[in-house]
Amino acid sequence: MTDSTVTDSSHGEDSRMAALGYKEELKRVLSFFDNFSVAFSYLSPMVGIYSLYTLGLGTGGPRYIWTIPVVVAFMTLVALVFGELASEYPLSGALYQYGKFNVGPRYGWYVGWIYGFALLATVASVDSGAVLYIVDLINLWFKTNLNPANHVTIFVVVGIFILLSGILNSVGAKIMGKVANLGVYVETIGTFGVFLALAIHGFHQGFGFLFSTQNVQNVSSNPFGVNLAGNWWVGAALVAVLANAYIFYGFESAGDISEETINAHKEVPRAMRSALLYGGIASFVLVLGLLLATPKAGIAGVVSGGIPTLFASLPKFLTDFFLVMVVIAFFSCGTAVQGAGARVAYALARDGAMPASNWLKQVSPRFKTPANAVMVGVVIPFIFMLLVLVNPSKPVHILWFIYPANVNALYALVSFGVSGIYLAFFLTVLGSFIARRRGWVPSGSFTLGKWGMPVTVTGLVYLGVMFLNICWPSALSSGRALFNYGWITLMIMAIIVIIGALYEVLARPDQRKM
Repeated sequence: MTDSTVTDSSHGEDSRMAALGYKEELKRVLSFFDNFSVAFSYLSPMVGIYSLYTLGLGTGGPRYIWTIPVVVAFMTLVALVFGELASEYPLSGALYQYGKFNVGPRYGWYVGWIYGFALLATVASVDSGAVLYIVDLINLWFKTNLNPANHVTIFVVVGIFILLSGILNSVGAKIMGKVANLGVYVETIGTFGVFLALAIHGFHQGFGFLFSTQNVQNVSSNPFGVNLAGNWWVGAALVAVLANAYIFYGFESAGDISEETINAHKEVPRAMRSALLYGGIASFVLVLGLLLATPKAGIAGVVSGGIPTLFASLPKFLTDFFLVMVVIAFFSCGTAVQGAGARVAYALARDGAMPASNWLKQVSPRFKTPANAVMVGVVIPFIFMLLVLVNPSKPVHILWFIYPANVNALYALVSFGVSGIYLAFFLTVLGSFIARRRGWVPSGSFTLGKWGMPVTVTGLVYLGVMFLNICWPSALSSGRALFNYGWITLMIMAIIVIIGALYEVLARPDQRKM
């Protein structure tokens, strides 16, 4: 792209921002690949699979792999709706802006509150997922005996990750883009590379294994001992699909950094679709390799020992190499999520819709980044990290439900992060539906044309069903409790929404545009 092309594009973006009521403050330096990389790093197939593979396998058996294309197909419809909105409103804060312009400031504020809170909760939960792999490497290399479940260990490792991400997000969007670029390369090596390495050293299962359930739907043979009602289609599948529902989002973060992306109205919609499609392919290939590498003894040992048990046949240097790739992927993902969350906070503050908005909306004169909003992206996850101290050794009765024993509250936060994202997605697509019913005709460079309403309605139904599937409370003996911990996810969601509602009613942040 020539300098004159960049300049012309910048002028076009400036005029569009002015028409929407804003002036250019951030530095527009991100290319399509940078934008795609941030979205893909947030989606992060490696982080998702390495965190959730055993849950998917243990609740759905090998057949759970076929829920990947189902989730990706429906989420592609959501990405198409978001792409249309991103082309129409190429502004930082993405979902907040879409809700605000499509329905109204008050509606947009609720979307931004839920979405921003979920993003910052996700930072802490994603980074905490790296602890096991980092500690494994340290113990291997330095012959130490660190415990990855130790509170101090988790706090130190996650704290270092959050601080490093904050520094990189503060010193320029281009740096954030470079970290995300690295994440794409690492993800490619860590998904396709693992498949090739396992294939070279010999798969233990045939392709027929991919269509088996290994009888996980029956409690007597389920590796977790959970009750899936003896039926795969309406029992196990509805739970196992969550292992992929928890992975295939994050593509919308391409829109969060629109104001720092060159030719955003064209490149952001393309980046969203590309990140989701490539993430789906990479995830399917990785899961395929892991399943085919399952020992003849069956899935029970893999479910209990995790993915590293499948690397036993690989040379030590390859195992170490892939563990390093996993750690880098976790860091890249956490950095991308933190950057997206900071942009949402900045967008809300710019409209005067946050406490201390004048301070939060300040842009670094040197780096042209929302430095104070990034600081919030550091502090809030640090506060969430204190939840690592909540890990009861016995079940705790709270009102009418039970908080399960030996479930770290920091890890339980993952469920809120996902449910919060899905609720924000649902409200955003609902906003698009409402706008269409009111007569809105998209006029950006990317539109769905006559397919707009069918795609919007189908995406809305999918998000509603999946949100219920994620949040629906269940007995702790059921498979769903492996994801939502009974009532915990729903209760946390209710608390966050109630706090937001109280603040909105009392302070009316939607009326304080500056």
